Amino acid sequence: MSSFEDRIDSELRSAFDATPDGAVDLSDIPLARARLARMAAGGPEYEFPPEIEVNDHHVTLDDGHQLWLRSYAPPAAARDLGALYYMHGGGMVLFDLTASDALCAIIARNLDVVVVSVDYRIAPEHPDPTPVEDCYAGLAWLFGAADEFGIDRSRVAIGGASAGGGLAAGLALLARDRGAFAPCFQLLTFPMIDDSNTTNSSHYVLSDRVWNRDANIIGWDAYLSGRAGGDDVSIYAAPSRADDVSDLPPAIITVGDLDLFLDENIEYAQRLLAAGVPTELHVYRGAYHGCQRGSPDSALVRRWRHDEFGALARAINPGHNIERSPTCPNS
Repeated sequence: MSSFEDRIDSELRSAFDATPDGAVDLSDIPLARARLARMAAGGPEYEFPPEIEVNDHHVTLDDGHQLWLRSYAPPAAARDLGALYYMHGGGMVLFDLTASDALCAIIARNLDVVVVSVDYRIAPEHPDPTPVEDCYAGLAWLFGAADEFGIDRSRVAIGGASAGGGLAAGLALLARDRGAFAPCFQLLTFPMIDDSNTTNSSHYVLSDRVWNRDANIIGWDAYLSGRAGGDDVSIYAAPSRADDVSDLPPAIITVGDLDLFLDENIEYAQRLLAAGVPTELHVYRGAYHGCQRGSPDSALVRRWRHDEFGALARAINPGHNIERSPTCPNS
């Protein structure tokens, strides 16, 4: 059987090879945060498209925390808009909402919709249920502020990548069960949804240049305060545990065949379909976790973005023509 490295798409290989060994070593989380911050600081600073208005908002939660949200919006005169509520990745322990600035801005520009990103608190300082409750509070704020943004409440999607995709899937379950508002769509990019780490693909990725088995175990243990794989884990924290996935918003799930989340993502898509939830599943040959960031201009990543943007446009801005191959530098 070919090795992990040998199976990487040829256009993605240079970015993988350029990634330092140990880039995704989470054995010391504070050190990993500092190391990844230094790596990010070495790249070019992202400049927002001039036609997109970017604003920060702060919402006071019941525990006194000031929840930070960032909106990316078309011109203020636009009304009757669709919206995407977005959660960044980072294995539940890394990054803040600025990590998804480029993607959120490009979605707002290409789809002519409002995007709002949430800076949920991360583990281990803030374990479950704080992150998903932060996400719920931010979504409640967005529904409440819909008129201010010119948003049609029937066209509000939720989405995220990796840990953010897991939070989006958990948020869909939480919104369904609480019944206060109803997102119309789920954009789930290689979502982190299974705390058990027992699938075949969860054992496959060992390279510490990408999100790997050791990092995943550490991330889940931090998020669940050492309870990962136990009997008392909420479905909102680990959506793969949900027995009932009916009455959820339609979804698109996208993942590479070299991603340790491959099996759990395929299984979740199958379960959504079996429950009558309209679902697209896209698996990309030769793609590893997070390859979009290093190879935004590759044919594979362009196709991936086009698939996601197209599905999202159909859900929240039907009839809108997106760029044929949108790119998102540093996202």
